Amino acid sequence: MRYTKSISLLLLAVTVVLSACGNNSNKTLVEGKTNVVTSFYPLYYLASEIGGDNVNVVNLIPAGVEPHDWTPKSQDLTIASKAQLFLYNGAGLEGWTDDFLKGLPKNSGLIAAEMSTGIDLIHGNPEEEEEHADEEHADEEHADEEHDHDLDVDPHTWVSPKSAIIMAANVKNSLIQADAAHKDQFEANYKELVSKLEALNDEFESQLAAAPHKSIVVSHQAFGYLARDYSLKQIAITGLSPDAEPRAQDLLDVAKIVKSEGIKYIYFEELVSPDLAKTIANETDAKLLVLNPIEGLTPKQEKAGENYLTLMEQNLQNLLTGLQEQ
Repeated sequence: MRYTKSISLLLLAVTVVLSACGNNSNKTLVEGKTNVVTSFYPLYYLASEIGGDNVNVVNLIPAGVEPHDWTPKSQDLTIASKAQLFLYNGAGLEGWTDDFLKGLPKNSGLIAAEMSTGIDLIHGNPEEEEEHADEEHADEEHADEEHDHDLDVDPHTWVSPKSAIIMAANVKNSLIQADAAHKDQFEANYKELVSKLEALNDEFESQLAAAPHKSIVVSHQAFGYLARDYSLKQIAITGLSPDAEPRAQDLLDVAKIVKSEGIKYIYFEELVSPDLAKTIANETDAKLLVLNPIEGLTPKQEKAGENYLTLMEQNLQNLLTGLQEQ
């Protein structure tokens, strides 16, 4: 097959680097407000919208840092120990959370809450395991080693508006627990935000249901909840974790699917090396489109006033383009 050589060479030459930005709010606590520490941008957004003027939100993960690999420094622990509330995604996204919380002073009074609670989590990638069943049976020991990350829980809950609605409720309840005096304001802000998230969900449901095609080829396996909630089929080039690099055979399998299903677009992330996606696109005569996992904002997006809602709208339009053009 003509693309076998280029894919093999690319695997030797390229290391895929996932580099997501986070809203880098000033890491400063404010007296007289409820100080909320969030682990990454989506929670920063939800806490800021629901908390409003009554809270000061500090986002831990700085711009340009991938949340899977980031680990806190002593200054982050100091800030959190003096805050009232710490919100983290959970589901395996922040592997440092347990040690971080154990490192807090016993008298800190910090409330820690996991925002993926209540979401039906995705474990591994059943479709991929089924597709590669014969291959794994033939070389089970090697497959177990190479596909180790595919057996993890998918942490990318927030990429689906349905999950974001659940997470918003978790944020609201946590804010009330930390600051009951402003319950009414939190409830009002939450109601306003959820109406927007529900409208977004309605758009995704109606417009994606009408799309004639359902398969999306993505650079990173970050869209499992989006695919599940809106009846799409995610075909990922790389795995759940940034260091889950694909084998040459995996790339060949993706290229075969692109060809056989007549897929015209390969989705990549702006802050992820597009080389693997670009190679498959070039070898299958497909085009490239952005699909943003919204792990954070770029400085350009932040300056333009983009947020979770506007970026998800852009995702929807790009999905519709790809699903209509096959």
